Amino acid sequence: MLEGMTDWHSHILPGVDDGIRTMEESLSALAALEAAGVRKLWLTPHIMEDCPNTTQKLRDRFEQLKKEYTGNVELHLAAENMLDSLFEERLKEKDFLPLGEKGEHLLVETSYVNPPIGMDEMIDGVFKAGLIPVLAHPERYRYMEENDYRKWKDRGVRFQANYMSLLGGYGQVAQKKIEWMLEQGMIDMLGSDLHRKHVFDAILDKRPKSASALSRIIDVAKTSTEL
Repeated sequence: MLEGMTDWHSHILPGVDDGIRTMEESLSALAALEAAGVRKLWLTPHIMEDCPNTTQKLRDRFEQLKKEYTGNVELHLAAENMLDSLFEERLKEKDFLPLGEKGEHLLVETSYVNPPIGMDEMIDGVFKAGLIPVLAHPERYRYMEENDYRKWKDRGVRFQANYMSLLGGYGQVAQKKIEWMLEQGMIDMLGSDLHRKHVFDAILDKRPKSASALSRIIDVAKTSTEL
């Protein structure tokens, strides 16, 4: 299904956020991703006011996972950064776990309902810090309209979409938005945003009924940016 894919967004690092809780569950999820063909996986735990992980804590936990994992998926550590007041503090210190092997990108997110106060300034701050913002799952932001997507793309922000959205996993609005963004060539990379293995299993179960959508997933996965 996802042969050779780089999965740019997941919550498989165990026990650090609202994603997978135990090492056993993480290893099971990694086995499922490998069986589906994923070649590289970025673990991107939350850092936000409600989940104030430190970069050192996440690095330590990542080393524990690597010691336990014996499979063939290439593992990398980054973080999903909420644009909030904690982010502004960390921006001053440039205290980040960047995305991409060159360390030049930063995965960021906002509330699904409203943009944060000072979003433009925070995005500008990421650029000034020498990083390129990557907006996580843009299709899920209910406040964003077509002009908003064009605005951020014109400013150099990259988009990481969840392939579950193509299968209707986040509702019809998100599905229509990701289909439109694909038609506009706006999607730069894809991710599972995997929090629970059974959700990923459900994606696989939909494969026979969603051949066209899955074909598009594969096409984008093959052409997604290698950062």
